[in-house]
Parts: sequence; structure tokens; C-alpha cells
Amino acid sequence: MTNSGFISRFCSIRNNTVVVNNKTEFFRPDEKPEKFLTGVYQHFAIQYPKFYKMDILSKLGFLSVELLLRDTGLLEKYAGHKTGIILMNASSSLDTDRRHQESILDRANYFPSPAVFVYTLPNIMIGEISIRHKITGEGTFFVRERFDASFLVSYIRQLFDTGILQCCITGWTETNGDDYESVMYFVEKTDRPMDGIANFDAATIQKLYDKVK
Repeated sequence: MTNSGFISRFCSIRNNTVVVNNKTEFFRPDEKPEKFLTGVYQHFAIQYPKFYKMDILSKLGFLSVELLLRDTGLLEKYAGHKTGIILMNASSSLDTDRRHQESILDRANYFPSPAVFVYTLPNIMIGEISIRHKITGEGTFFVRERFDASFLVSYIRQLFDTGILQCCITGWTETNGDDYESVMYFVEKTDRPMDGIANFDAATIQKLYDKVK
């Protein structure tokens, strides 16, 4: 396997802070996740009405990718089928699963919401991002105990080396009650980028993940 791949951009949303390429873009303390994410959406004047129907996990992932790609034109360089989304977290869609279960258990007001049930799979988040950005390449969601940099790099390099993908959105997106965090990277199959952050390797993406934690 070749040592291909370069991180062009990265974005984190956690601790009520948005960071893009080491620069804090938005901060609003002491807000619950739902209110904070809505504030991010409104602050950056994003136009996508379906956002308000998403669950917390999808909102977090959606906003992370919006800000990762914002004003870059990165996706214009690649065909949709050569662009992938490879994400992971530790609890899948458990946060939304709980909400759905609560609606079933409440016999006094028994009315399970189809809108909530739709989001009881983490791949729905990838679907929302794919529709928004016309991405038709591989979309995969892994559940791991913790952020696994080595696994992500190995998996994505294989997709690059076999010609399946030319670029990829990857990272970690997790929600669990009032706890949430998302760290996303845009990776290109190139060793000589025009602009960017660093080589795509496990040590680097782990360092970036830890740095903005």
C-alpha cells in the first residue's frame, strides 16, 4: 500500500466551540446541545430547512461537514462517486434510540414518532450529508469503543489505493445525553497538495483529535 493521502481541512464541534483548521469560529458557553447546534446553524446562515427535523447526531455531523467544506470548493474537484464518507463513534444512534423507547413506554401518551424512528440508525446521518453534498461514493459507519485513528487510516488508504475513492470525509461524531463531540477531516488522495494541514497518517489525525479536545 502507498503512503497516499493528505488532510486538507479539519473541523471540530465540542465543548460549545467550533474550531476549523485550528481557528475558533464560534463559541457559546452554557447551552444544551440542541440549542447550541441550532445557534451554529443560524450563526453561519446555513440554508437547509430539513436540519430542524434531524436528530442530534445528524445535526452534529451535518454541521461538522458544512463547516469543514465551507467556502472551499473542495468537492468540485471530485466526482460524487469518487467521494466517500467514513465515520465512527462509540454508541451508534443510542441517544435517539432512547428517545424512541421513551415514546413507546409512555402508555398515557403512546404515540411513537416516525420522525424519531427514522434516525435510529447512524447511517441516516451519512445519508443526510450525502444528499446535501451529492456524494455517492462509499458511506460507512463504524462503532468502536474509542476514536481509532489507525483503523480509519488503514481503511481509507485501502479505498484510495484500490481506486474506489479519491477523497474522503472521515472522523468521529458522538452524542450521548448532554455530551457530544465531532472531529472531521477532509482527506485527498495526493502527496503534493496545493494547500492543507498535514499528511494523512494515524499519528497526525490522533494528534489533531487530541489537540482540539
